[in-house]
Amino acid sequence: MQFDPTTLRRDDYGFFGPDSPSWKVWTAPTAVIGFQRAVVLEHFDPFLTAAVADSRGIYSDPRKRLDHTFAYFLIAAIADGRTAIQAAEHLMRIHAPMTGIEPISGNRYSANSPETQLWIHITGWHSVLKAYEVFGPGPLTPEEETRYWHECAIAAELQTCKPEDVPRSRAEVREYFAEVRPRLCTSERAEEGMHHLLWTSPRNGAGLSYAVGSRLLSLASVATLPKWMRKLGRFDRPGIVDLAIRLPAKVLVWGFTRFNSFGLLLAAPFIAPLAGQILKQHINAEPPAKLETITPTEARALYSSRSGRPTLVAEPA
Repeated sequence: MQFDPTTLRRDDYGFFGPDSPSWKVWTAPTAVIGFQRAVVLEHFDPFLTAAVADSRGIYSDPRKRLDHTFAYFLIAAIADGRTAIQAAEHLMRIHAPMTGIEPISGNRYSANSPETQLWIHITGWHSVLKAYEVFGPGPLTPEEETRYWHECAIAAELQTCKPEDVPRSRAEVREYFAEVRPRLCTSERAEEGMHHLLWTSPRNGAGLSYAVGSRLLSLASVATLPKWMRKLGRFDRPGIVDLAIRLPAKVLVWGFTRFNSFGLLLAAPFIAPLAGQILKQHINAEPPAKLETITPTEARALYSSRSGRPTLVAEPA
């Protein structure tokens, strides 16, 4: 993803604005913990695992996979409408060629399918909120949480998700996970991907700093996952480890927040350098030309290179 951080908010406040819970949660130090959680548990969907495994991107450059995916979610949450639309269309183009046969079911997969995109979207927004609750300030107020899930649904408009399928409350998120759980599974390729992201080896080209960073993050991110997922993915550990990591992690998060660094990304740019640039620009950004928010529909009408909603087929990258 090519991104000029100076253009983060040229035109407007994007879809949510400075007082939104999305800005609060997605720019907190806990966001990087939540996002490692998200990209790991995404592998329980066999169709997404097939797309990731066939592309081999996380194995050749796991830092880039985490960084660029995280950067997209940040842009959707805090960038102006123009930047968000351009990032979404770029992502659709990258995903368009990623099709094939999922080996467990024998069915065809597409990285741009509405079901796969919804799984990616919900696991991302849910995981980042979960890390915020566990290691950050704690739960949002009821009013903030209602707004957070409403904003999650708005951000889903940038992807191919079917609007009627997008959860709009914590209760609906629970219903969604209960609905998809029967098709979640693990496999040799899923385990390879999850373990690779949790415990990256310095020998794979990511470098020592990223390998150490991923392992430190995994101490916190695994603690937020339910036992059944940890057992299914073969990365479970004794509960005493979860208890031991909680207080040190909360102290570190408090320290990063106290000194206004807005997260581990700025203190450790080796984890996600592009996302770190976005967060740095977020902190330093001047007010946009218009002190107002915009809807995805309005942004697409103004800035899209294509008409209509995102489609399953896009131009080659």
